[in-house]
Amino acid sequence: MLEQAGGGTEMTERIACPPAPTPLEDFAGKFDPLLGTLAQRRGFRDYLQGLLAPRERNKTLTALAGTEPVLGAQHPDAQRLQFFLSESTWDAEAINARRLELAAADPLTRPHDDGVLILDDTGDRKDGRKTDHVARQYLGSIGKIENGIVAVTSVWADERVYYPLHVRPYTPAERLPGGKKDPTFRTKPQIAVELVDAALEAGFSFRAVVSDCTYGENPTFEAALWEADLPFVLALKPSKGIWAPMDDPHTPEEAARRLRWGSPEDPGDWTPIARRFRDGRRAIWWAADLTLGGYGPDQPVRLIVATNDPATLPPLSTRYLTTNLPRPGSPQAADPSFPAADLAEVVRLYALRNWVEQSYKHAKHELGWADFQVRSDTAIRRHWTLVCCAFSFCWHHGLSQPSAPDAPVDEQATREPPRPDPTDEAVGEKIRHRHDRRRRAIAPHQSDVAAGVAARPIVAGSLDFPQTLLARVVQCTPATRNPEALTLAWYGATAQPVSPRLTNYR
Repeated sequence: MLEQAGGGTEMTERIACPPAPTPLEDFAGKFDPLLGTLAQRRGFRDYLQGLLAPRERNKTLTALAGTEPVLGAQHPDAQRLQFFLSESTWDAEAINARRLELAAADPLTRPHDDGVLILDDTGDRKDGRKTDHVARQYLGSIGKIENGIVAVTSVWADERVYYPLHVRPYTPAERLPGGKKDPTFRTKPQIAVELVDAALEAGFSFRAVVSDCTYGENPTFEAALWEADLPFVLALKPSKGIWAPMDDPHTPEEAARRLRWGSPEDPGDWTPIARRFRDGRRAIWWAADLTLGGYGPDQPVRLIVATNDPATLPPLSTRYLTTNLPRPGSPQAADPSFPAADLAEVVRLYALRNWVEQSYKHAKHELGWADFQVRSDTAIRRHWTLVCCAFSFCWHHGLSQPSAPDAPVDEQATREPPRPDPTDEAVGEKIRHRHDRRRRAIAPHQSDVAAGVAARPIVAGSLDFPQTLLARVVQCTPATRNPEALTLAWYGATAQPVSPRLTNYR
């Protein structure tokens, strides 16, 4: 491979980079065309190795370089990683796009029409005021207002894999010269709209956009999905009030409590939903369409309640969901925009939202998402991009390994999601019409996602790397390493053309 020398026209042979251990080298090598210098290629490999090493302390730059805390900050290895993260010229957006392209091309992680696009935000404590985007604000990770930084994220998920797509920092109005009137100010729902836009431009297909009540109750976010003709399943608070006659219900919870319920043998207005979890547990939940204000089973937007106990509607295990996916047999089902969804399908789609919480655990507890000690917006975004790369490498490596013969297999994890038969002419016409109406080209539906690979419940945890990787990590870092637990995570995806632009609704 050739690279330009000194900014002139002379081309010289690219200097070979010291390889990372296999299989990390195979993954890192796919990013080399985007890293113009030897120092950048080396920094990329070293940073990923540090993120993937066992968590013995916070994954700061000194930890990633294997030097002493504080005093070790002046060590050449730590300084080199500091320069790579803060001062070097590589493009984090290009690296992320490449990561997603690799995932889309891999049949083990390729997106399909039965997955979901999850929008959410996450916050972490950060001291001081000199770090970009840091202010006193609500941090979901601790459940209260504290000094910290918040990022809005998108995750693609199905029953088998889940991986981050894009991340954007949220800048509180007080950090901007013009406050909320500043032209660069974006609310979290507005940033979420931009992330939906980015996923569509990257060519992602999904059954629905899924989010909690932070976005589900935001008119801007829901209106953008409607205008783009995108299906959604969004949560509402049980106390979300509407105007209604005095004797009618005024909140989703009030409407749910008016449903008739006798017992599991006499469910009345409730429909049983069988749920199977990846740990082998099985449970029966109950769901029903609600009528509340403009919501109804035959209205453009349905309101659905799902719970494990219709008699008491426990707050921690009861969900109130709005969706524009029509009820089978309703007048809305004649609209070819979206295939109809019964109660079980709507509950399934929203249940996939839990994977965003799982992905946060992996990224934060194992991969050092919030451990950065840099202040600039550029360096923070680069750190998050590299964490996502480590996340993706782990999906890629973990899914490609043969299953352990004695590993328990969970039916929910292994079942192939139900998919419309593309040979059915009516179904095929609906799908084509929906995709045309979205004005985007989606890759042909892959009915053989992960074909030939035995599916099994793989989440980030401890997977054994080849001994070469273990030896390399031990060799390169003075701190003691545990050769039995290198952290692994998951993989992201994309490919293909354009989408309905949501930017007009930001």
